Amino acid sequence: MSLAPVKNMLQKVWSTRTGSILREKYKDLAGYRKIGLLGDDLISEEDPVVQQALKRLPPKASYDRVYRMRRAMQCSLSHTLLPPNEQTKPEEDIPYLQPYINELLREKAEREELDALSKRK
Repeated sequence: MSLAPVKNMLQKVWSTRTGSILREKYKDLAGYRKIGLLGDDLISEEDPVVQQALKRLPPKASYDRVYRMRRAMQCSLSHTLLPPNEQTKPEEDIPYLQPYINELLREKAEREELDALSKRK
């Protein structure tokens, strides 16, 4: 049995209004907003592309990221959540790192495409 039909169905549902409601509910249940993190703070730093993207961040965004991570670590160690007025609100949870990652992936694809070109005689 192939999982392709199930995958296609999930992609269709995920791209509809119902999917957007499910995405928001999932983000709420994930709990990262309750400790002050943004969605892009959850991206693993072990990937070389992400490391490059982090180097391209403006100093303020980089500082804010470190502050959020330290505050979240403190919440985790003390087993507490931030007060509701300090928690990340859904409208504040905008991607700040993903555009840099996408840019790096486009550059990498372009570099590979240019490297694959051969000179015709």
